[in-house]
Amino acid sequence: MPSREPSSRQSSQVSSKTVFTVCFTVLAVTALAYFILKTTVSLVLTVGAVMVAIALDHAVELLTRRGLRRSLAIAIVVVGLIAVGVGLGLLVIPPAIRQGRALVAEAPMLWEKVQHTRFFMALNARFDVQEQLRQESQGATGAMNLNPVISAVGGILRVLGGLVTLLFLTIFVLVFGPDLKNSALEELELESQERYARIVANIYRSVGGYLAGLLGICSLNALVTTVFLAITRMPFFLPLGLLSGASSLVPYAGPLAVGSMITLLALMTGGLWKGVATAVYFVLYGQLEGNVLGPLVYRRTAHVNPLVTLLSIVFLAEFMGVAGAVIAVPLAAVAQVVVRELLTLRRARQAQSAAVDSVEKS
Repeated sequence: MPSREPSSRQSSQVSSKTVFTVCFTVLAVTALAYFILKTTVSLVLTVGAVMVAIALDHAVELLTRRGLRRSLAIAIVVVGLIAVGVGLGLLVIPPAIRQGRALVAEAPMLWEKVQHTRFFMALNARFDVQEQLRQESQGATGAMNLNPVISAVGGILRVLGGLVTLLFLTIFVLVFGPDLKNSALEELELESQERYARIVANIYRSVGGYLAGLLGICSLNALVTTVFLAITRMPFFLPLGLLSGASSLVPYAGPLAVGSMITLLALMTGGLWKGVATAVYFVLYGQLEGNVLGPLVYRRTAHVNPLVTLLSIVFLAEFMGVAGAVIAVPLAAVAQVVVRELLTLRRARQAQSAAVDSVEKS
C-alpha cells in the first residue's frame, strides 16, 4: 500500500490567548475614546487644574524655600490669588458690564451700518450672506430655550460652577499632587525612576515657564490695548481691551481674530481714520507679540516650534473648542518632552547594543 505523505499543513501560530488579547486591547481603546468624548468638560477642568497648579507651585516652592511649611505656603498663595481676582473683579467687572450692555444695545444699529457698506453689499450680492445668516439665526433660536433670561442665568451658573470646581481641583493637586507623584515613582524599577523623574521635572519646568510667560503676555495685551482704545475714544474700550488680552490665550490665531473684529468695530463707530489707526496698532502689537514676546515664551520655555504650536491649536480647537485651543501648547510641550526622552532612550539602547556586538566580534 502506498505510504501516506506527511501532512504539509502546519498548526496555526495564533493562539486563543492572542486573539483574546487583541480583542481586549481594541475594546479597551474604544472604551477609552468613548469615555474621553463623553467627559470632555471634566477632562478640560482636570487639565486646567493641573496647569494652574503647576503655575502656582512655583510660588509655593519659593515660599517653602524661605522656611514656610508647604500647607501654609499653599494657603497663602491660594488666598492671595483669590484676593487679587476679587479685587480686579470689583474694579473692572462693573464698568465692563456697563459697557458690554451698551455694546449689546447698539449692536443692531452697528449691524445696519455694516449692511450698508460697499464691501458687505458686494459680498451679499455674490454669496447671499444675509439669507445664510438669517437661516443660521433661526436655527440657533430654535435650539435655544424659549426664555433667554433662563438661558443666561443657566450659563452664568455653569461658568461659576466650573470656576469653583477648577479652584478646588487646583488646591487638591497642590496638596496631594507631590505625594501622588512620589508614590508613582517609587512603584517603578530603580533604573527607571531617574528617567521618569527627569521627564516630570522637564514637564514641570516647560509648562510652568510657559504659563508664567503667557500670563504676562495676556496682562500686557489687555493693558496696552485698553489704554490705546481709551485714548482713541473707542466706545466699549474696557470689555474690548479685556477681550484682546484674553485672546492671547490662543497664540497667533486669537489676537488675529480679535484684532480684526475690533478694527472692524472701530471702522463702523469712528470712521475711516480711526479704523486705520486701530489696524496699524494691532499690526504693530502683533509684530511685538509674534516676533518678540511669543518666541521668548513659546520657544524658550515650552521649546515648541511655531508650526507645531499652530497645528496643535487647530486640531485641539476642533476637538475641544476654545478650551482645547488654550491647552494646546502645554499639551504639545508635554508630548515633545516625552517623545524626546523616548528617542534618547532608544539611542542609548542602540549604542549599548552596538557596543556589545563590537565586543563579541572582537
